[in-house]
Amino acid sequence: MKIKSIRAVRLNLPPAPPSTTVPRRPSWAAEAEVANPMSRYPHVKRNRSLWLPRTWEAVCCKVEAEDGTWGLGMTGHGRAVAAVIDDHLAPQLVGQPCLAHEKLADMMFRMTKPYGSTGLASYAISAVDLALWDLKGKLLDKPVYELLGGPARDKQLCYCTGNDVDWYLELGFKAFKLACPYGPADGLEGLRKNEEFVARAREEIGDDKELMLDCWMAFDVEYTVRLAERLRPYRLKWIEECLLSEDLDAHVECRQRLPWQGLATGEHWYTATPFMAAIQRRAVDFLQPDINWCGGATVCQKIVHAAEGAGLTTILHGGGNTPYGQHFTFAQPSMTWLEVFVSAPPGVPLSEGGRFPGLALPQDGYLVPVAAPGFGMDIKAEWLSPFFI
Repeated sequence: MKIKSIRAVRLNLPPAPPSTTVPRRPSWAAEAEVANPMSRYPHVKRNRSLWLPRTWEAVCCKVEAEDGTWGLGMTGHGRAVAAVIDDHLAPQLVGQPCLAHEKLADMMFRMTKPYGSTGLASYAISAVDLALWDLKGKLLDKPVYELLGGPARDKQLCYCTGNDVDWYLELGFKAFKLACPYGPADGLEGLRKNEEFVARAREEIGDDKELMLDCWMAFDVEYTVRLAERLRPYRLKWIEECLLSEDLDAHVECRQRLPWQGLATGEHWYTATPFMAAIQRRAVDFLQPDINWCGGATVCQKIVHAAEGAGLTTILHGGGNTPYGQHFTFAQPSMTWLEVFVSAPPGVPLSEGGRFPGLALPQDGYLVPVAAPGFGMDIKAEWLSPFFI
């Protein structure tokens, strides 16, 4: 079966029913300050929404086979990524075999070399690759997790990311990752406030649950070391993405200076190459590719297998918030954790949070992906429109 067409599209979901539950309070995500790479600039310090591109919406890719069967992949960063799909990737891949994942991934990796296969090109490649896997599942009438090796467990353990810890405890989660509020720009006062913030969470969840801290590229080596030393009594499983993603030497230095602290990163690494370098240099303990950004399921397979061979752990960034991440994780024996980001207000059930069609929701800290063909998404063709008219 050959590829008939590839096109960047918009997904126009029908309006979700309004929530019937009154929130107890606003979500932490509505106003909370979160440390970020731009925190040194006061006018955009408080929230990353002040400096991220505001018109670069989600991008979908629809891949259609000769018989009319189609698959859907998703990624981000709007017009720039959609142009890579429509203008460059699609013309080269149409007419190729639908099921030739490795060949097609290699072609996309190599053809984007003139302008860089990482960054925006990697987002585009991810959308095409995920659409191809969704198409494959539909053609073979199997869920993607079956095509990736079959279920590795009966149900998938999830950890929760966000700062409304009391609500996550009620939802049944047993592991929690906090978003760090302060960074180097906040000086000693920020160090003290960060310690108080983590200490409160540890006291709230107790000693029998795991706790992690997400720092979203906000720190340098020195600040990371000083903060980790202050937080040692609170037994963090890992500190995540402390450094700018491109600086592998800094990651190695952190590893050397903090031999006792679990370190995690990778959501802003693109293609398999930086993961291989980090594995070879033992720079981190937990690798965190984003399946919608790093190159799709085909690239994630390379990463998780290399990490497993080296005795390191892979946990997808935000994997529990997409059918793609849910299916991929469910099929990997070494991927025992799945991240679920919760931004809905406390008290509002997850089922009332604008559920994506085909997305399984965690119950008591576990989930099982939808078993329908492909990634299990119940998306109607009429909900899709060309990205460029």
